[in-house]
Amino acid sequence: MIGKLDLYRIFNIVSRNKSFSKAAQELFMTQSAVSQAISKLEKELEILLFYRTSKGVVLTNEGKLLNEHINSALGIINIAEDKILEFKTLKTGQLRIGVGDTISRYFLLPYLEEFHNSYPEIKLNILNGTTSEICDFIKSGKADLGICNLPVHDKYLQVIPCKEIQDIFVCGEKYKKLTEKPMSLKNLMGMPLIFLEKKSNSRMFVENFFKERGFPVSPVFELGSYDLVLEFTKINLGISCVIREFSRDYLERGDLYEIALEEKIPKRSIGICYLKNIPLSRAAKKFVERINNV
Repeated sequence: MIGKLDLYRIFNIVSRNKSFSKAAQELFMTQSAVSQAISKLEKELEILLFYRTSKGVVLTNEGKLLNEHINSALGIINIAEDKILEFKTLKTGQLRIGVGDTISRYFLLPYLEEFHNSYPEIKLNILNGTTSEICDFIKSGKADLGICNLPVHDKYLQVIPCKEIQDIFVCGEKYKKLTEKPMSLKNLMGMPLIFLEKKSNSRMFVENFFKERGFPVSPVFELGSYDLVLEFTKINLGISCVIREFSRDYLERGDLYEIALEEKIPKRSIGICYLKNIPLSRAAKKFVERINNV
């Protein structure tokens, strides 16, 4: 069948033009090559497809029947080729991204906006979850890629760090005096602390930092929203652990103040995760390239 496809295309064009010479011009072939192709097809099918006349060619009954089906088949092939071209040029398709609320709002939104403006026909599907849930989305095929807090250790996932972030402690006006000199970790643990809930990767990273130094974390408030952490701190309900890069507006306005620590928390990263050994879709690959090229 594959070997005959070119012959069927030539047959279809000859049928439409009712002439070997006109078909040859459209195909950029010699008239002799077109005639040989039709003869080969007739030989393989063991039927006569055209009556040759002085005015051109006319389809036989068998040729008319074949041409009806060839027209339909080539039409479907052309549609399929057009669809493939749309995928290649990002004129259609979807991109499924797993991401948490905080990273979505404070990091990902500008990239989503830029991508949507550049490729408005690509449907964006955002799946919200914690880092572990995002990894499960990717491995179960629900998401093409994920943007989440690192570290992520999973043998099935490719992980690419894309932005470095710094965890810090901040306070409101009531505790501003604490910013005058670096605070020890011991004294910090005696303060009313505000943390994200335990299942968040950010919380686990900072909590492990303190545990390794013999300081168990016992917050007064454990919140499920990063925005709530900022607002609770702003109204002086305690001292919170936040990400400096995601809290710049509060710090620059003077709503919150950074507390220097005698021992600084190590930096960590936000990263892109996707399945190893499985090629990304064209849309997903383009999105990853845009984040990494910034």
